[in-house]
Amino acid sequence: MYLSSKTGFKIPSVGLGTWQAPKGEVCSAVKAAIDVGYRHIDCAAAYGNEDEVGDAIAAKLSEGAVCREDLFVTSKLWNTYHRPDLVKVACKKSLENLKLSYLDLYLIHWPMAYVEDREFFPKDENGKFIFSEVDYLDTWKAMEQLVDEGLAKAVGVSNFNSEQLGRILANCRIPPACLQIESSPYFVNGRLIDFAQRAA
Repeated sequence: MYLSSKTGFKIPSVGLGTWQAPKGEVCSAVKAAIDVGYRHIDCAAAYGNEDEVGDAIAAKLSEGAVCREDLFVTSKLWNTYHRPDLVKVACKKSLENLKLSYLDLYLIHWPMAYVEDREFFPKDENGKFIFSEVDYLDTWKAMEQLVDEGLAKAVGVSNFNSEQLGRILANCRIPPACLQIESSPYFVNGRLIDFAQRAA
């Protein structure tokens, strides 16, 4: 299926998610997935395992089991890197861990920004998250530059609602190619899906 009518990029309809895939096991899982025909690997810096995912991809490329052009690799910008000057830093770190020169799709993982230069989940003495004042519209402009520089073929968002997505669509130069959200029999999320499809 297509990511959107605006981009023309294709994404495999079935992918391997690497969230909660434990270190020490995820490398073997990705290798096995590629061997049986998976071509979309969904990653994120916050998952903490992109280095092992990268080891698996590199091994399969080296074996000639698959070509880079046949793989669709997604990663995500974490909340502590929303500040525009940190977006490229985060992307290049994911690329380094994944041992790739470009991502097929790079997403803003969540619409909220956490305070920078801390651990991935910065909290105060009461256990509450410490947020940054960065506006995701400014983050998006830095995401667009990743496409300009060839570090990502397409950019998009994850876990955004219709209002947040609408703000980006009204203020972007490159529209989001993808909205990654939960949709299941217990949480269909139909209204948001309808909104995104109309916007595409």
